[in-house]
Amino acid sequence: RFHHTSTLRLCSCSKTASDEKYQDPFQLGRKDLKNLYEDIKKELLVSTAELKEMCDYYFDGKGKAFRPMIVVLMARACNIHHNNSREVQASQRSVAIIAEMIHTASLVHDDVIDDANSRRGKMTVNQIWGERKAVLAGDFILSAASVALARIGNTTIISVLTQVIEDLVRGEFLQLGSKENENERFAHYLEKTFKKTASLIANSCKAVSILGCPDPKVHEIAYQYGKNVGIAFQLIDDVLDFTSCADRLGKPTAADLKLGLATGPVLFACRQFPEMNAMIMRRFSKPGDVERARKYVLQSDGVQQTTYLAQRYCHEATREISKLRPSPEREALIQLTEMVLMRDK
Repeated sequence: RFHHTSTLRLCSCSKTASDEKYQDPFQLGRKDLKNLYEDIKKELLVSTAELKEMCDYYFDGKGKAFRPMIVVLMARACNIHHNNSREVQASQRSVAIIAEMIHTASLVHDDVIDDANSRRGKMTVNQIWGERKAVLAGDFILSAASVALARIGNTTIISVLTQVIEDLVRGEFLQLGSKENENERFAHYLEKTFKKTASLIANSCKAVSILGCPDPKVHEIAYQYGKNVGIAFQLIDDVLDFTSCADRLGKPTAADLKLGLATGPVLFACRQFPEMNAMIMRRFSKPGDVERARKYVLQSDGVQQTTYLAQRYCHEATREISKLRPSPEREALIQLTEMVLMRDK
């Protein structure tokens, strides 16, 4: 696809003075993520068999653990930057576990709100156990994450990570509304994207940087890297909703349109096809709206423009993380920005 060719130049800065070799982020982060899902299940000490079954269904160990991996790589990069320590502290690893728990709880709740049938290539919790029990399972995972967070015993970290939960709720409310003014609409979309997706990555990165290094400049670097990667990740997700087949994606395509959502590709396409404005305002609710909107998007440069925007966010993430001292972890985080742009599911 077109965006594969123009991304490589973004990572040209990944060769450093110390000539760090190419690092596969997943290989590098694997050591610290060993037994991640077993440890999550230990946090979810459940009294009822059904609740345990629901939690085990989601924490099956088959996910890529994308967020925890960023968190442990950021932890090591910041530790090395501060005092050349290559070890991840127990409290930093706890942040990675908590991030995955908050993320999963938000998916369980999102699937209920969206009445989704499939997630990661299998049936959703709400489809199998029903909406009421799915909501309670999401609440339970969130409460267990809160207990684990309190156990870290650092009020600053508690404040940083509870901000994520607030942002998730505010982001969901933003998604339920829409703006009539075209310029406001894009700002609304980016704010929703930050709150629903990027805040978790940004604040988790910030939390491990606070635990590993006293320098506020480093905390800001970690936050900005997470924020920019998180927004880029969601922009590519919105592109894949138009360009990927359902089998690759693990969920139905054009799902966002069916939910009445105008994502980046739609908002860019609207500039070429103003007749989409009325469809956006009625949230693609008339018969044929979804098909017509999808056709307009694919005829426009909406997909391309959204991809370019994602590249700009990744470029900014690379610029931020490059301020840290060179390390294999820093290079892996740079490499990760390219992987975000290249992914096809």
